[in-house]
Amino acid sequence: MRILLVEDTQDLADATLARLRAGGMACDYAMTLGEARDCLRVQGYDVVVLDITLPDGSGVDLLREMRAGGLKMPVLMLTAHFSVDDKVSAFSLGADDYLVKPFDQRELEARLHVLARRESVERAGEIALGRLVFDPVAGRVLLDGAPLDLTRREFALLGMLMRGRGQVHSKDRLLEGLYSFDDTVVGVNAIELYVARLRKKIAGSGAVIRTLRGLGYVLDADG
Repeated sequence: MRILLVEDTQDLADATLARLRAGGMACDYAMTLGEARDCLRVQGYDVVVLDITLPDGSGVDLLREMRAGGLKMPVLMLTAHFSVDDKVSAFSLGADDYLVKPFDQRELEARLHVLARRESVERAGEIALGRLVFDPVAGRVLLDGAPLDLTRREFALLGMLMRGRGQVHSKDRLLEGLYSFDDTVVGVNAIELYVARLRKKIAGSGAVIRTLRGLGYVLDADG
């Protein structure tokens, strides 16, 4: 899952980025509306976390621009002040959720998973395939009921494949989902390495990652 966080309070942003990245999410960060616009011009996101009060304007204005421009990705609004009028205005413009500061980072993470699931084919909390169960909120994968030992990037990659099971995922799209702009530059060979590791760990589970030469990868039931 790739997230754009638009927030000008540095300590809050640092804590949020650390929490989400530890959970396997790729996170880009913008402090201003201008920086956020630059990110949105070149990158698609699973969810945007958007503060209302920013140094160069209101996050509501950016939300309005996004919806007017056809960007339908989920947007979770942040604000330090509880206002029913603000909430009604944001929802009427196309916001998907609303969180008042200060908030528990665990709640934000859980809400992001819910919003991402709304955009995926799979809407259930847990995604099962073969004897694998992917639980994004708990941050674990079970194989025959036992936790599977995965790194955070392996977990994120498996989540992308399971949410879009049966669909072809190009290496470039998987790379975008795993790495943010601030991460060390890596090539698509990194995806081949993670796929190879995942194949070994889920072998015999009833789920298989197939390679479609020149196209990418697809996760589906074995056989």
